[in-house]
Amino acid sequence: MKTTKAKTTSTAKKSPSAVKTTKTKKTSVSKAEPTEEEIRMKAQELYNQRMHKGEHGTASEDWHKAEKLLKGK
Repeated sequence: MKTTKAKTTSTAKKSPSAVKTTKTKKTSVSKAEPTEEEIRMKAQELYNQRMHKGEHGTASEDWHKAEKLLKGK
């Protein structure tokens, strides 16, 4: 004769205090446009790096690259 064991499952619900909930606050992060001074400083940094490496380029290329880097594009 074959005997089988009955499976028992717990159907007890957790009390509301036992359930852990987390609330998250959504914040929108709007990236402000870089100021002219920030662009100027970054362009100067790029110029110095370019000169150190002996690479050719122009001030306007440094400026546009600085804008692009600061705007995250």
